[in-house]
Amino acid sequence: MLRQNDFPILEFDVSPTAKLNPAHFAGDGFDTDKLVITFFPEVIDKLLREDKISVCKVIPGENPVTVYRFGVSPDVLITLGQVGCPACGGNLDLFNAMGITKVMFCGGGGVLDKNIEVGQILVVDGAIRDEGFSYHYIPASRIVYTDPAVTDKIVSQLEKRGVPYLRGLVWTTDALFRETEDRIAARKNEGARIVEMEQAGCIAVARFRSFSYGALIYGGDDLSGEDWDERGWRSREGVRYDLVNLCRELVKEI
Repeated sequence: MLRQNDFPILEFDVSPTAKLNPAHFAGDGFDTDKLVITFFPEVIDKLLREDKISVCKVIPGENPVTVYRFGVSPDVLITLGQVGCPACGGNLDLFNAMGITKVMFCGGGGVLDKNIEVGQILVVDGAIRDEGFSYHYIPASRIVYTDPAVTDKIVSQLEKRGVPYLRGLVWTTDALFRETEDRIAARKNEGARIVEMEQAGCIAVARFRSFSYGALIYGGDDLSGEDWDERGWRSREGVRYDLVNLCRELVKEI
């Protein structure tokens, strides 16, 4: 049932099915329920060179998606995420229809607090929904929260491993080039620590489909100052490689 509203994006439909559903494209699906989504292509390349992963499945389409399998941990898959909620969140919905019920996301984002150093890990508690995709999966709200039981398991595992972390909200926006000074200040005041482009959508899909989802975002470029500071965040190959391998272990625990 569609709930009428003056604004189309706020007309949430409670129906669990649509005219076109992920099951129409799921095919044979996967033989495991665990997946890591990463935004670090150089890590994928390195794992391939080291023979630590191999191709599991290529999902066809205008933008084919390659899913790999960890050789040392054959029950865990990994894929390269696509930018933005519609692409990344849409693929996540498809992965769930193919049998994935445990997902760890690892990526980077722009810090809204200069005290967050490059490489510091943020455990995502939720996302400020400054995008459009998530509103098709759960009713309108300012923030969509991760499942606290899943997030607590992630934190417990990080503490057990002695991995330092921060915990809090991210700001999810569709518009990379509209992160204005006033918006940055407002989102920071609301509690967002990092800005990125996928979490609101991915969290919404997980909550709508009822599967386990967690995310680690590491501090990248800095938007907190008068000028944008790239901080060389894309060159931190060791941090990014270690984060992927950490998520490979964490996805088994959620």
